[in-house]
Amino acid sequence: MLLQKLHLPAFLVVLNFCLRVFSLNPDGLSLLSLKSAASAAAIFSDWNENDATPCRWTGITCANVSASDGPRVIGISLAGKNLRAYIPSELGSLIYLRRLNLHGNDFNGAIPDQLFNASSLHSIFLYGNNLSGPLPPSLCSIPRLRILDFSNNSLSGQLPKFLQNCRQLRRLILARNRFSGGIPVGIFPELANLEQLDLSGNEFSGSIPGDMGELKSLSGTLNLSYNHFGGKIPNGLGDLPLTVSFDLRGNDLSGEIPQTGSFSNQGPTAFLDNPSLCGFPLQRSCKNSTSSGSVEYGLVGNDGVGGRKGLRPGMIILISVADAVGVAVVGLVVVYVYWKRKDSRGCSCSGKGKLGGDEHAGCCAFPCIVFGGFPSNDSEVESEKGGGSGGSGGMSGREGDLVAIDKGFNFELDELLRASAYVLGKSGLGIVYKVVLGNGVPVAVRRLGEGGEQRYKEFVAEVQAIGRVKHPNVVKLKAYYWAPDEKLLISDFISNGSLASALRGKAGQQLSSLSWSIRLKIAKGAACGLAFLHECSPRKFVHADVKPSNILLDNDYQPYVSDFGLNRLITITGNNPSSSGGFIGSALPYLKAPQLEKVNNYRAPEARIPGARPTQKWDVYSFGVVLIELLTGKSPEISPTSSASMDILDLVKWVRKGFEEESPLSDMVDPKLLREVQAKKEVLGAFHVALACTEGDPDARPQMKTVSENLEKIRA
Repeated sequence: MLLQKLHLPAFLVVLNFCLRVFSLNPDGLSLLSLKSAASAAAIFSDWNENDATPCRWTGITCANVSASDGPRVIGISLAGKNLRAYIPSELGSLIYLRRLNLHGNDFNGAIPDQLFNASSLHSIFLYGNNLSGPLPPSLCSIPRLRILDFSNNSLSGQLPKFLQNCRQLRRLILARNRFSGGIPVGIFPELANLEQLDLSGNEFSGSIPGDMGELKSLSGTLNLSYNHFGGKIPNGLGDLPLTVSFDLRGNDLSGEIPQTGSFSNQGPTAFLDNPSLCGFPLQRSCKNSTSSGSVEYGLVGNDGVGGRKGLRPGMIILISVADAVGVAVVGLVVVYVYWKRKDSRGCSCSGKGKLGGDEHAGCCAFPCIVFGGFPSNDSEVESEKGGGSGGSGGMSGREGDLVAIDKGFNFELDELLRASAYVLGKSGLGIVYKVVLGNGVPVAVRRLGEGGEQRYKEFVAEVQAIGRVKHPNVVKLKAYYWAPDEKLLISDFISNGSLASALRGKAGQQLSSLSWSIRLKIAKGAACGLAFLHECSPRKFVHADVKPSNILLDNDYQPYVSDFGLNRLITITGNNPSSSGGFIGSALPYLKAPQLEKVNNYRAPEARIPGARPTQKWDVYSFGVVLIELLTGKSPEISPTSSASMDILDLVKWVRKGFEEESPLSDMVDPKLLREVQAKKEVLGAFHVALACTEGDPDARPQMKTVSENLEKIRA
């Protein structure tokens, strides 16, 4: 009895210890293996083994599931935590785990095959680590795997044939690894749901499998760039959806580029750095490698039947004439094909469809694609015709003249001075006024700086290039005025303000609620206008400042792109007109308090580098941010502290994170659009367009003509 009393306290101590250790549920015990595998990190400070569940641990998401008594782990998100570790195989015992997000760390070693025992996984983000070895054999044993992003690691080996078993896969991103060898035939016809495929930056070789063309759900960019693919581009890729952009740069492809199906939508950038490729849209013609067999008109033989020592002179002349006629016919056929192709692929640059119809119906299908390729780069290219100082019609004038560009503008300078004027605002592009002319028609007048006294011809050349742009979604320049101490631009006044005001409201006015159909109409029109500026304008203009305040709206919410081409003018005149400079300085009111320039969060990342040269891909990115604002109702210019419900430092990253983590669409879309349930699929399609526009790599962004075409396919 005494012995039993002596051992009772020790038994209670052991029992208490066991209860504490085993109080953590099985999911928590599995997660502790990750804590043990990683170097000491503050991120695990609240991973306490004495907790009953890991549901309050940093980076862990739990939910109640019907087959379990308590909450179970469904998500692990430890991205960008500077963790140095291996991935423990014990994570495979998390049978309810749906999302695994460990990207942006320093995980190393192989991906354990046992990880894929977690049969509920549907999204795995392991990019930006130092993982090595081949893809695990059990990868496709997960029945609902939809997103796989293993990019920016050191994975190696061949692309395994078992990937054809990942039939629910939507995104396969294996870019910038060390995969090598040929790609087996038969994988891609089985991946009917695949929407994104990125195999760039590896060491794949051999031919591109033609059955990639069977990826009917693919969207965005098919990225096979910077590998060692060789041989001809398979015609089968032309069977991909017309909205798919190709990126085949930096390979060893050869032969003529196919011209069927989706190939017709590709620009030259898709095929660069393949020295042996030729044909449209590259500016490298394909030489005829097969020379036609020459007919030998010589001796048949001295003793042969019917033998002759030579041809009669008449026969020689006849043959020569026949050859000349043949060459002429071939030449005519080539010229005919050239003009037919140019005509069928081009557009009239009038803003109307090639076949006529409503000028607001949309852009040309392929704006101003010229046979023989695009300009060598997409920077703002000067047109030879736009460089002169002369003009046609009413576009020529002298210093001190008010020169009309639009035939319908027939007012004199005195009438402009007598008109009522109201300040609309001041920016880095001068002061803008609303001026109501004597006939009651309002125009917008922009006062530029007072510099550039010796650069009159240069100024006129730039203004005339702007004046030649005629499109229903671009603000039209009507006239200009030049004097040594005064420069004015007169353009259409658009009555309903800017998109910025429509989205955020004006001071003292109630915020209007834009329906989905109106927002889509604005997005389509603005994209169409920008595509026209990029493809059809005399200078292939780069806007370089696309944002809601530069998209104006009329009373029917028809959008107009404004302020394009002004950056060059500002380099001539400056942007700070004085209150007294020029005789117009006293006629028009002066805006005394110059507004501080805000940081432009619509600009592309590469545009924020001092001294960077503007490119059209800047405009594509900025338009993508505008489109995201239309969809979310959130502005990248509003400080996060101004709204308790919006803690967003980077709007683009926030949306990308939402799609990566498969957040509900209702968490991202503007609440005002939630009532329009029927528009969910269209909103999702517009989000995909916006994400393509805001790719970090400029070369991965589509051209504006492609953006416009993709938006036109979304019907509101």
